[in-house]
Amino acid sequence: MTQKRRKFTDKFKATVALAAIREQKTLAELSKEFEVSPNQISSWKQEALKNMDKLFGGKTSATKCEKGDAQGEEIRKLREKVGELTIERDFFEDACKRLCLI
Repeated sequence: MTQKRRKFTDKFKATVALAAIREQKTLAELSKEFEVSPNQISSWKQEALKNMDKLFGGKTSATKCEKGDAQGEEIRKLREKVGELTIERDFFEDACKRLCLI
């Protein structure tokens, strides 16, 4: 009889890792609570701690744009469009003031 491999969502992994980081319960207690191996919990905790600096780095969107992934490219295009529309709005605002429409 074969057992199906369980797949965990990122949200679940983050919840378990955060509980392990808090250290309010032992790994054995967390293992029973979440029905996951203590080794797996330790692994997720280490991964979370290793990648924690990326959460607060502030360079993630710039890095994505530089790498050229689809989402980063879309963000870059939208920022360009916002810049163009801001310039147009300022131009029309000045034109309206000159024509005494405002």
